[in-house]
Amino acid sequence: MVDADLSSGRESYAAAEWLDALDQLSRADEAAPLGPADLELLGTAAYMLGRDAAYAACLERAHHGHLAAGDRARAARCAFWIGHNRLFRGDPVQANGWFARAKRVLDEVECVESGYLLIPAWLAAMARGDFEVGYRAAAQAAAIGERFGDADLTWLARDDQGQALLNLGRVEEGRSLVDEAMIVATSGELSPIVTGIVFCNTLSFCQDALELDRARQWTAALTRWCDRQPKMLEHNGLCQVHRAEVLELGGAWSDALAAAQLAADRFTDGVLNQFAAGRARYRQGEVHRLRGDFEAADIAYREASSRGHDPQPGLALLRLAQGDSATAAAAIRRALRETAQRLSRAALIPAFVEIMLAIGDIDDASTAARELDDIAQIQGSTVLWATAACATGMVNLAADDLANALVPLREALRLWLELQAPYQVARMRVLLALTCRGLGDEDTASRELDTARSAFVELGARPDISRVDALRSARPDHGLTRREEQVLRLVAVGESNRQIAATLVISEHTVARHVQNILAKIGAPSRTAASAFAHRHGLAGRDH
Repeated sequence: MVDADLSSGRESYAAAEWLDALDQLSRADEAAPLGPADLELLGTAAYMLGRDAAYAACLERAHHGHLAAGDRARAARCAFWIGHNRLFRGDPVQANGWFARAKRVLDEVECVESGYLLIPAWLAAMARGDFEVGYRAAAQAAAIGERFGDADLTWLARDDQGQALLNLGRVEEGRSLVDEAMIVATSGELSPIVTGIVFCNTLSFCQDALELDRARQWTAALTRWCDRQPKMLEHNGLCQVHRAEVLELGGAWSDALAAAQLAADRFTDGVLNQFAAGRARYRQGEVHRLRGDFEAADIAYREASSRGHDPQPGLALLRLAQGDSATAAAAIRRALRETAQRLSRAALIPAFVEIMLAIGDIDDASTAARELDDIAQIQGSTVLWATAACATGMVNLAADDLANALVPLREALRLWLELQAPYQVARMRVLLALTCRGLGDEDTASRELDTARSAFVELGARPDISRVDALRSARPDHGLTRREEQVLRLVAVGESNRQIAATLVISEHTVARHVQNILAKIGAPSRTAASAFAHRHGLAGRDH
């Protein structure tokens, strides 16, 4: 029976039947302690099922077994992977202890394991944004892996070299390495654990670099890999999160919610799944916000934060949609101020521009839009080009520079169409409608609004539907109430919401609501544009 379980366990492992492998190898181990090589198989099966404690326990026994057999290199490798696991479980003290043990065990033995021990160095360097140092450490490890013919080390290192290059602005080189790493991962050349790591790392790199067209293709590959191992848990959570991100971009919001829910509720075991859960809640928050389910969005963002995922910029945009522009502005300013890395800033700047324009700070919005354009020039991804063009168009529109708003907004529309992103396409059409209306082309504005509304209805984007309806029914005589005229007059002389509240003896929240209603009624995208409208229609200055 022992021999049968051991043989069956090895076969199940080779077939990626992880639950069967765990059961069979565990029974064999209970009957007669496994040798270190088979303990490594048992540990890998536990890892793929999200059982981190069992994984580390098996590797620790394998480590001691290899030492007893005199195989210091293999003992050091087990120690490294235990440290790696501890590191990602948020236990750097234990991790450093195991990394130190691995170095001591090697005792300057020339072997491939010395390359694995460079991994903590490059992870630390990249975490602090020092991508030059990270790149050099990864390049050194890749060379060691190649010299010893170790595909796992070689492609772990090359994949992270690709990440470093993307962040350093050496985009074509980075893309090539990342794409090649994914080809290797899909070909079955790597061990199961490293295959999963390369898949998940690469997709995270693509998302962080806003390479969403690549993310779509590689998410499909990761999904196929996970589907071939239905009982695997460790990488399935991140797979579902990446699917949710791709589905959301493509406008399949219900499917995106379902994928994120699956990641957050079902795939909870294992280090990677714990990380994925926070990201999944954030994606849920985004879809709820766009649908107008503000309470559900607030809950999702808070859960994301409690699981270690920053809820910005979504939470700031939620506050803006709720009419609390002051809180939105404070949050997005803080988030951008704390963020130094170029690509991380690029993810925040579109929301920053939108919120700054909403509060009438056109100077800060313009500065941020120029920064985003500079980043797009360096990185060159389609998403960055689209968001940069949109930001430039929005700033020009808010400044009433309509002629210079039209071209970038048309370019943003073209790029979002190319990316098959229906929500972003519809938003561009609304901005184009406002621009055309300002230029006196009401016929084109009407067509763009009708097309945008149809897209928003199909998506279920209720706040956007309401906004379009308000724009379509905007009256030539502006249709403002007496109180709204008072607020608009004070906006036109440059008063803030707080100053207006003090002048009119109403709450700041009420002022914010009036401002949003005014913008909708007169078809203005910002306070600056509303001020220009007020001057054109004799509504500027205090109401005496």
